[in-house]
Amino acid sequence: MQSEDDRLPRDGEPRYRAIAADLAAKIHSGFYAPGSALPAQRDLSTSYGVTLMTLRQALRQLSDEGLIVQQPGRGTFVSPLAYRLGSLRSLTDDLLDQGFEVHTTVVAVALLESPALGPDALRLERVRRFAGRPSIHQVSWVPAPWSAALLALDFTTTALYTALSSIEVSVARATETISPGVLDPASAALLSAPANTPVFVSERRTYTVDGRLAVADRAVILGSAMEIRAERAATALSMTWSGTPA
Repeated sequence: MQSEDDRLPRDGEPRYRAIAADLAAKIHSGFYAPGSALPAQRDLSTSYGVTLMTLRQALRQLSDEGLIVQQPGRGTFVSPLAYRLGSLRSLTDDLLDQGFEVHTTVVAVALLESPALGPDALRLERVRRFAGRPSIHQVSWVPAPWSAALLALDFTTTALYTALSSIEVSVARATETISPGVLDPASAALLSAPANTPVFVSERRTYTVDGRLAVADRAVILGSAMEIRAERAATALSMTWSGTPA
């Protein structure tokens, strides 16, 4: 049976909820990274000064919220970072919705000639950092005549889709393909990971309402923290990016 100390902390809230909130905060801050294992249950119960029963209530709450995955015989792992592949939202938007802080570093921005998009296209190269580590190397191209208007913007704080909207470019649809790959030396240096580390490569093309190509985007995403999941129903298919246990 739980002790009164386990059930009721000083503010009257059940103790397991306070533990769940603390663990959730550590997951969102990157202290426990996507795909990483949490400490053993006995170690966690000792560190929080509660019984195993109380600790397991906290873990059950985190599991119900989709923050952890418990694997019999293996342990408890930080779980999926969901990205709705079927929407026009960006990966960054979905991560922010899940409570993660996403930090963007602009590696380079310039007007260059693109074999696919012609002269004076905007080439925007960024690194995305979330859950405590650099995880995405992204290169986006925007063709003329929109490119010049975007050149002076601060893309560390401005999303590319937001920037397009600000110059009255309305996007209507996108196509995206995902393929497995390995880190090339240039991306490896930017993501602080060894070359040949497994990655996902996302190639995305976004079009305006009148069918013109607005963005050609290539994102290299560390495979150590991500997987693709599908949920199938009789009338629909939903696909998401998710973290994968190590």
